[in-house]
Order: sequence, then structure tokens, then C-alpha cells
Amino acid sequence: MNRVGILCFLLLCVKPAMALQKPDNWPEDSVGNPRPNYRLLHGMFAAQSVLYAGSLYGLSKSWYKNPLTNFTIADDIHEWKQLDKLGHMYTSYQISLLTAELYKKTGISKRQAVIYGAISGFFFQTPIEILDGFSPDYGFSPSDMVANIAGSALFAGQQLAWDEVRIHPKFSFHFTPLAQVRPELLGRSRSEQWLKDYNGQTYWFSGSPASFLTNSKWPPWLCFSVGYGIQNMVAAENDKSIELGYNPYRQYYFSMDIDLTKIKTKSKFVKSIANVVNTLKIPAPTVEFSKKGISFHPIYF
Repeated sequence: MNRVGILCFLLLCVKPAMALQKPDNWPEDSVGNPRPNYRLLHGMFAAQSVLYAGSLYGLSKSWYKNPLTNFTIADDIHEWKQLDKLGHMYTSYQISLLTAELYKKTGISKRQAVIYGAISGFFFQTPIEILDGFSPDYGFSPSDMVANIAGSALFAGQQLAWDEVRIHPKFSFHFTPLAQVRPELLGRSRSEQWLKDYNGQTYWFSGSPASFLTNSKWPPWLCFSVGYGIQNMVAAENDKSIELGYNPYRQYYFSMDIDLTKIKTKSKFVKSIANVVNTLKIPAPTVEFSKKGISFHPIYF
């Protein structure tokens, strides 16, 4: 199941809460140091639980076409040349990042916020995987669970090891004519295609050399980015795409990118917007590597 749409829903629901600021009567301990606002923390736990339950209920009613049945395991790691697994990891990472930012508003330690965020990134998707297991159309996929864990671990690992994020998972999309070949699978409308047409999706990992080099003069906001995509997949299975007359292949990309979170600003609103937009890869000149050779795109997204 594609998780990018779920991520967008969470961005719309969760991100406005990041505008919350510490209240004037922020609690302090006996020596005047700020302590966690447990009322706000418990409120966030409650809001997250409501969002969590509502999302699951909505998915169970709208996504699964057939009634749920007995639990089955059906690993789909062979499908879509594993691009969908990067989608799982990306979504889990972004949920972990956004919820960790929310938890910081409560005054708990950064380490606690990171751990709570990583747990949220994993648990937000786990029941979806379980619902898949009870669905006759999908089945529980162990590789999906591994990808979900990897996304949360990528976020928490960087924060705990470096006290910052140095490698940012990102997403980009462009429309392809392949959706017209099988619109029932790849999307009938534009709004469906960016969710379902894997041929137009690219997942990236962006990082600045300045984050790894001491005393580097390299701009900390200017990043190198490597990406992965697929082409000519008009079915989930490689062999089925070939039977339909297409020659599927993998695509690897190298490009430049911008880390918007490293651009200095005093505006908290601008910082919040930068955190959201930073989940997307900035269009830029890109070199593509595939079995067809090396090609250059003046602007790729």
C-alpha cells in the first residue's frame, strides 16, 4: 500500500500544531529551570491517539474493498523493484521527524522527543500493516515492516549519534504517460497518479559535505543528493510488465539539493514552512544512470 498519501494527510493534520509555543506560565522546578509541561504532553498523546484511531477507521472503510478475513502473510518485496519499500521508509522517517518536533514543544528533553517521535513513526504504520494482513487483497508484508523500522531508525540514529539530521530522505514526482496504459493501477486522475504511478516517483537522500567535514567552507545548506526510481513498470511484477510489452529498469540519479532547514531565519513561521518543504527534493540539474546509459536532465523533479 502506498504511504505517501497518508503522509500528506498527517502533514495537514499534525503540522499546524507545531505553531504551539511555550506558554508564559511555563512550569519551572524549585531552582527556576523549565520542566516538562505534562498537561500539554498528555494533550498531544490524546490528540495523536484520536488522529491514529480516526486514520485507521477511515482506511478500513475506504481503502479495503473486500471484507477483512483471516490473517495471512504475503511478502511483496519482489514488486515495483522495491521502490515502494523506500516509500515506507520515507513515510516512517517523516512521521518520526514531525512528531518529535511536536514533542519538543512540551519541554521534555531532546533525547526523549527523538525517542517518542521514532516510536510514533513506527506505530503509526504498524496497524496498517496488520490490516493488510487481514485483507484478502494484500496480506501482511514483513519487508514493509522492516522498511517502517528503517525509517524511524534513520531519524533516531542520526539524532542520537550526531545530535542533528545530516542525511535527509526526500521525495519528488513527475507525471508519466504510462498511467494512461493502466489507469486502474497507476491512477486515472492527476491526484491519483502522483500516489499510484511509481514510474514518476523518485526517492532521494540529501546531505551537505559541511555536515561531515570540520571547518569546511562548503555552504551547509547546499547538498549532494542521490536518488532511485523505476521505469516501464505497468504492473507490480517485473514479468507481468514484460508480458505487456514493456522493458522495466531501475534508474539512479545524482543531483544537487538545498537543505531549507539550514537557511537562517528568525521567523518561526518560516522555519515551520521550511520543515515541510524540506521533505521534497528541489528541482535541479540531474545526471541519470540506468541500463540505457548515462543521461542529463537540465531540470529534474
